[in-house]
Amino acid sequence: MTDVRTYTLPGFDGAALAVHEVGDEGGRPFFLMHGLFSSAQVNWIKYGHATTLAQGGYRVIMPDFRAHGLSAAPHDPAAYPDFVLVRDMLALIDRLGLEDFDLGGFSLGARTTAGLLIEGVRPRKAVLAGMGLAGLDRWSGRSRFYLDAIAMRGTVTRDDPHFMAVMFMKTMKVDPVAAKLLLESSADLDVDALLRLDLPVGVVCGDEDQDNGSAVELTEALANARYYEVPGTHMSCIARPELGQAVRDFLDA
Repeated sequence: MTDVRTYTLPGFDGAALAVHEVGDEGGRPFFLMHGLFSSAQVNWIKYGHATTLAQGGYRVIMPDFRAHGLSAAPHDPAAYPDFVLVRDMLALIDRLGLEDFDLGGFSLGARTTAGLLIEGVRPRKAVLAGMGLAGLDRWSGRSRFYLDAIAMRGTVTRDDPHFMAVMFMKTMKVDPVAAKLLLESSADLDVDALLRLDLPVGVVCGDEDQDNGSAVELTEALANARYYEVPGTHMSCIARPELGQAVRDFLDA
């Protein structure tokens, strides 16, 4: 595995955010974000995706969102304004001095990528992985599912649809108070503004993944997008090498 460099930078309000890097420091920057309740380690480093990208000459920059991974998980509601993750990532991009770079994320990371694009961030290319059009357009219903999972984390049964989400939260040692505040902070994106952008976008999704709606539908709705299908569900595709390779193939194209 490629060596990982980890350091801390302040978010929009000074909260300590962990940032992990893989690859040559002089390589092309690729700012890459993880999914809900996960971390850079689990989404991108553990299964070799960051190494695959680094071997292609990329400097892979992977933050842990607040309330995730090694980053701060404040319990003050004031630390979770609307679009808090977009605000944090804007602060990191500015601190890192990124101008000519690529941008991407998986699931919640893809939604945050979309938020950054809507806010005016203009990478060379963008990657939306594990995401469909419904996941961008109807976030309130999706977040409600996870809020319910947090509420029933002590009582959920194996036959409940929330069971896997609860087990993943426990495995990742997610702080339930911080996670609830984060989920409650999410506001709706201006999806129409995203769809109007003429920016190369790679939509990467598991062939059994409909968790955030149809990735094919999202690809067709975007002005300049290409679809990459990889094996797996929303959870299992993370462990497949095809995911990292598909992202690299898009960036290299």
